[in-house]
Amino acid sequence: MTRQAARSPAPERGFSLEDYETRLAKAHRLMKEAGFDGLLLMTEPEIRYFTGFHTAFWQSPTRPWFVFLPLDQKPIAIIPEIGAALMERGWVEDIRTWPAPQPDDDGLSLLTDLLAPLATRRGKLGLLKGHETTLRMPLGDFETLCAALPGLTFSDCTGLIRRLRMVKSEAEIEKIAHICRIASNSFAEAPRLFHEGQPLVESFRQFRLTCLQQGADEVPYLVGGAGQGGYGDIISPPSGKPLKAGDVLMLDTGAQFDGYFCDFDRNFALGSASDEAEHAYEALHRAVDAGLAAARPGISCADLFNIMLAVLEDNGYPRGGTVGRFGHGLGMQLTEWPSLAAFDQTCLEENMVLTLEPSLSYGAGLTMVHEENIVIQDGAPRLLSTRAADHLPII
Repeated sequence: MTRQAARSPAPERGFSLEDYETRLAKAHRLMKEAGFDGLLLMTEPEIRYFTGFHTAFWQSPTRPWFVFLPLDQKPIAIIPEIGAALMERGWVEDIRTWPAPQPDDDGLSLLTDLLAPLATRRGKLGLLKGHETTLRMPLGDFETLCAALPGLTFSDCTGLIRRLRMVKSEAEIEKIAHICRIASNSFAEAPRLFHEGQPLVESFRQFRLTCLQQGADEVPYLVGGAGQGGYGDIISPPSGKPLKAGDVLMLDTGAQFDGYFCDFDRNFALGSASDEAEHAYEALHRAVDAGLAAARPGISCADLFNIMLAVLEDNGYPRGGTVGRFGHGLGMQLTEWPSLAAFDQTCLEENMVLTLEPSLSYGAGLTMVHEENIVIQDGAPRLLSTRAADHLPII
């Protein structure tokens, strides 16, 4: 019989009407400051953020989905008929549908009619155009929309949406904290889950099953690697190669609860660990300690990155790792803005949820990554993941 950690009570699913009203009020204030007459949203996190529309149906690329945020009004949904029943369960009242898929007119005429008055008065419409965003409609349809509304200016609202989503509500933080506890409890089962001779793909499967048994809704993201003294690739699918004594095994999980992610990894050595692997692990642990000591409201992401990098340099790793950044935002998406990187001057604010994720290179093409999840507070940050051991764990 397998042992299972006691589950902590799960937060209430969904959000209150007041939560959505607060989000919209903040959006309206920022829209007025930036001179927007409305925002057009097409991507899953943004539509879910303002409407509560939560479904796995986004996995299908067949249908576009639109939500229009007018200035001083509630959201208006322009969506395929198949989504109407779910959208009606939320707080959105104006829901306009079409029998999708309909490639010749997949909601385009409905969207054009809705935006036509805005174009007539030469309005400014916000659209996500920046880094980490996508246009989730056919480019040809977007060109047709622009041609039909020549008076409308499509302006970038990426900064506005970032400002809203970077700072989390207490309800959002509790969902992330809950899935972090689930993943932490699952990693605590490592001595039972992983063993010499086990195919790497089976290690992944056992960990994923444990997360689900512990209360995760899904484990859509699970990557990692294993090899003698370390690993060189952390994003490839797991192979059937058996784990051997002297291997370092790393799993990096993005499990979900109620549509919110955790994102952290753990490293383990099988049987014994090389001096190089132990030194790398301890250097990364010290770098995270430095990040925890420095992560306060007002510090920039770039400064936080440099503080962790300096620790790695002091421990003999002048180039850091190959990941390109030492952490990022976390929430409805596995990775969100901002980036803990030399280029990002975003200043930390209370209730931002971040990963601290320093990495380094060592040996003959080996790399190691260490990651924790935190929430920024007035004072020391709150750890959402259970802090990893300060020495490389041996299984």
